[in-house]
Amino acid sequence: MVVTEHNLAALATTIKAWGRELGFADIRISDVDLAEQEAGFAAWLALGYHGEMDYMAAHGMKRARPAELVPGTIRAITVRMDYLPRAYKDEQGDERNWRAREQARLEPAAAGTATVSLYARGRDYHKVLRSRMQQLADRIKGEIGDFGYRVFTDSAPVMEVALAQKAGLGWRGKHTLLLNREAGSFFFLGEILTDLPLPVDESISSHCGQCSACIDVCPTKAIVGPYRLDARRCISYLTIELKGSIPVELRPLIGNRVYGCDDCQLFCPWNKFAQPSTLGDFDVRNGLDRASLVELFSWSEEQFNSRMEGSPIRRIGYQRWLRNMAVGLGNAAAAGAGTPEIIAALQQRSDDPSELVREHVAWALQQHGA
Repeated sequence: MVVTEHNLAALATTIKAWGRELGFADIRISDVDLAEQEAGFAAWLALGYHGEMDYMAAHGMKRARPAELVPGTIRAITVRMDYLPRAYKDEQGDERNWRAREQARLEPAAAGTATVSLYARGRDYHKVLRSRMQQLADRIKGEIGDFGYRVFTDSAPVMEVALAQKAGLGWRGKHTLLLNREAGSFFFLGEILTDLPLPVDESISSHCGQCSACIDVCPTKAIVGPYRLDARRCISYLTIELKGSIPVELRPLIGNRVYGCDDCQLFCPWNKFAQPSTLGDFDVRNGLDRASLVELFSWSEEQFNSRMEGSPIRRIGYQRWLRNMAVGLGNAAAAGAGTPEIIAALQQRSDDPSELVREHVAWALQQHGA
């Protein structure tokens, strides 16, 4: 196929149709000029808000310069994939009840239950998106022959939200995540950086207005201002990215959130429009939508590795898994859930081989006065 301006427009339309066939909720195209993002990113790094995520600084401004990451890049084909479990289709009723159920998991009455971020209850999204984006790239290649491209999903120094916003997939919310009028923010993003001069889509305006729900509800006040996140205080960072000890002053604020945190999304008004996934990949595994802290804390390392096979949770490793559970179990005391079962579970790990685990278990027992 000889690429011309006319058939590039047709190709863009076809790419979007193929994307929907592959399970993407939406797919848009943008240029890759992110120069306006550089000053804000540099200031964010200078403030140390990236914490121990050294990879955020390691590539310098390459993150805002896709053509330096993949030479020849002039376009980003950005995809969006919903990830709420399919079961919500039947359980939603008016399509809003799921939010009330998830919010209830954070109440003191549910202190003994582990709260895992919605995105991590099913299969690892990296594998799902990468596979389907590669299939999309293969279809394009089959149509036009060889072309320059690379596929990414949260796997390289790429400003995903900035590219998605530029492509018109939504706008950046005050919590720094992308928001979409028809789908809220419970979706994954992925990109195909390419040298194809495809026609670009228009960006859209922000619709957050004066709302500050995400800022107000953040348990650790990690959203230090509109569009500004101090990752060092974010529960997702503390329970996933942080490799060492969780700061003692932040532990009580984590509650029963043992892997990630959805609060800023759950209380965002736009997420009344969040859509269930059309794929079975994000169905809940291992009962992670209802498991107790004691149950998950009792897993052996072999059980953890086996049950978390194919899950994004496995990347934190067994020690950090136990660390997070210990914090949740310790916080159960303040919520009035200081049961003998919880104390016994903690005591059984008081001499764990890992110093990291022992420290957090000792803290948890102290909360229970044990």
